[in-house]
Amino acid sequence: MKIDLSTKLTSVAVAALLSVPGLAMAQATKAPTTMPQAAAPPPGVAAEAPTRPNGKTMEQRVDRRINELHAQLKITPAEQKQWDNFAAVMRDNAKAMDEAFMQRAQQFPQMNAVQNMQSYEQLAEAHAQHLQKLVPAFQDLYNAMPDQQKQVADQVFRIHGENHAERAHRRASE
Repeated sequence: MKIDLSTKLTSVAVAALLSVPGLAMAQATKAPTTMPQAAAPPPGVAAEAPTRPNGKTMEQRVDRRINELHAQLKITPAEQKQWDNFAAVMRDNAKAMDEAFMQRAQQFPQMNAVQNMQSYEQLAEAHAQHLQKLVPAFQDLYNAMPDQQKQVADQVFRIHGENHAERAHRRASE
């Protein structure tokens, strides 16, 4: 069966983003759920303090992922311009998501349930907009790679996507 390049690139980009905004979306489900001090949580509902995975900002996690990808993909000097553009988009997206999560965290104690869902919707929309920026940046990089390096990229993103899906499945079954 032949897979067209846009389908393959979409899969690769989604896998890449699973390491960035995917963490962001996972973080959204761990947004602070403390209630205003005047009201106690209903019985059986535990209030949760704001947390960040590993205590790091999204920007710090993205920088780590950028360094990992650079090494795994064996970026050459000829590809550096496309790589720099891709990495810049990843960093910009991470910074924007960090800011969005911080804003949500600050407003969370005053949100009612509908506002909470609206806030989550805004995060999901931002995630989609970031994907729309990241896919073309990655596609430019991918197009600059020779076929053998594209195969390495395909494998790196496939394995990362599978690992992310496995972790998400484990979290869901807890």
